[in-house]
Amino acid sequence: MRVIDENGEQVGIMSLRDALQMAYDRDLDLVEVAPNADPPVCRILNAGKFFYERTKKEREARKAQKTVDVKEIRLSPKIGDHDVTYKVRDARRFLESGAKVKVRVRFRGREASHPELGMEVLQKVADMLGDVSTVEQPPQVDGRSLLMVLSPAKKS
Repeated sequence: MRVIDENGEQVGIMSLRDALQMAYDRDLDLVEVAPNADPPVCRILNAGKFFYERTKKEREARKAQKTVDVKEIRLSPKIGDHDVTYKVRDARRFLESGAKVKVRVRFRGREASHPELGMEVLQKVADMLGDVSTVEQPPQVDGRSLLMVLSPAKKS
């Protein structure tokens, strides 16, 4: 097996017994870092400190990740103009805060036989939010509703 010391310098290729003895003499641990390599690679280091620092780095990486919220606004095909502007105001706030917005038009009863009315409502919403959003997913039928996804526009 190939052995690397605590400074990152290669010690050489030696048997497991010799590597363990070398780690024991330095009062450190022998950790296998690449078991699938030929020959396997081991490091002589303080294992507690190594695993602590690795989990700390993983935690920092998770913190740095940005999660995207998805908010939803629900409309009906017979919604009034004032109600649409009210809902669009909420959607605009969501988009400006960086969230994606699902716009859903729900059909009830016989409304489902006129999907073009729902398409008109979705088109009106997309036009009103055109300055702060882009259509990520165009309107699609999803059961008894039409669904469109808007994402925040790229700031330039």
